[in-house]
Amino acid sequence: MNQRNGDEYDGDAYEGDASGSELERTFAALPPPPGRAFAETWWGRAWLKSLEDAALDTEQVRAGRRLARAGAVGAVSVRPGRITAVVQDRDRTTHRSDVLLQELSDEQWDRFLDMAVERAGHIAALLDRDMPPHLVEDSAAAGVELLPGLGDLEPECDCGAWDHCGHTAALCYQVARLLDQDPFVLLLMRGRGERALLDEVQNRSAIPDDAAAGAAAEPEGVDAAEAYAAGDILPALPAPPRLPEAPGIPPALDTEALPAPGVDPAALEFLAARTAVEAHRLLAEALGTGHEQRPVEAEATVAQDAVRLAAGSPSGAVSERLAEGSGRSREQLASAVRAWRHGGSAALSVLEEEWTVEGEVLARARAALDAAWDEDERPALRAARNRWTVVDAGSQLRLGRDGRWWPYRKQSGRWVSAGPAAQDPATALAAMEHAAAEESP
Repeated sequence: MNQRNGDEYDGDAYEGDASGSELERTFAALPPPPGRAFAETWWGRAWLKSLEDAALDTEQVRAGRRLARAGAVGAVSVRPGRITAVVQDRDRTTHRSDVLLQELSDEQWDRFLDMAVERAGHIAALLDRDMPPHLVEDSAAAGVELLPGLGDLEPECDCGAWDHCGHTAALCYQVARLLDQDPFVLLLMRGRGERALLDEVQNRSAIPDDAAAGAAAEPEGVDAAEAYAAGDILPALPAPPRLPEAPGIPPALDTEALPAPGVDPAALEFLAARTAVEAHRLLAEALGTGHEQRPVEAEATVAQDAVRLAAGSPSGAVSERLAEGSGRSREQLASAVRAWRHGGSAALSVLEEEWTVEGEVLARARAALDAAWDEDERPALRAARNRWTVVDAGSQLRLGRDGRWWPYRKQSGRWVSAGPAAQDPATALAAMEHAAAEESP
């Protein structure tokens, strides 16, 4: 298993349902990148260099990088000679964007395959999702350029731009991450799918038996289902219960009888309903595949539990009781609920706790902020304890005690939670800005 750019790759871990033959692969939309770099491998960076060196408008390239960082690029379709995706602007308009790359001719593929036959180590490297420099050099010596050069990435976008626009640039940045994980994506763009390429090499009787077997071999070990079917391992176990389609409905307490002193029927009904929802969630988690016991979380305080309950959308009267019982105003409770929905108790602590960042923690925070943006894109930040406010922008980053960055924005004179946390401050800020654009009418 390879791991690059902070993302774990396992086969087609990023690949969605493939349509058609092997000559089209569709990759599900990727989450925002965890750091500044979109490409960690040398061939991924070479791909981006082809874009950045050829684009006539560098501002469009920067706009594309911001869109890609905000997660605005949808599923990516890769076919011979073309990559395609729908990219969403900050104003929520969508554009179909394509980038074309010339396919290799049959003659060029023959020369590449002849070279691969002579140097079987190249195929072994590709099977390990690696593209060593000497593979590209040997291909070039055979008259086959695998990586795109200056001007080889031809843009097409329905926004009407005639050169690379922000949408096609964003697509290129996202594809650089796919190339990091699997160089066969580049070979597919050049015209040959992985299976067809390996078959052709094998037919030329040069691919080592162990490398050929590695492409489709079953994983080592004993299949768990077969081991269990062999018996003598565990006594017969009953089948797990079936998960109900929805949480149970507690009995109604709206009766003609007067409630006991101190009992609020509406509040009691709400607590019973929330208990049923939590029980259904826990059962679904226990019955889910790959279930593992979660670490025990610290017991919630009364103030935190009030927010958890308020996030269940209770009636107005119950919300008022929760606000009063937790020592908050209705507005403060609404702000706390918003934070809770972005990250539970950790997000709530960031909302309500201000602390001084010192020593090694401060050094790491400053290093993360310095590395998060290119020099010409870094916003002006004003620091106050664990909060960094973007000057004249109504945006703020808050550092949690776990080292994650939480985005905030100013709303009606109050700082409110604006999204989930991210390890990278630029990712947190960009995701917040993109979400704000989607919420605006």
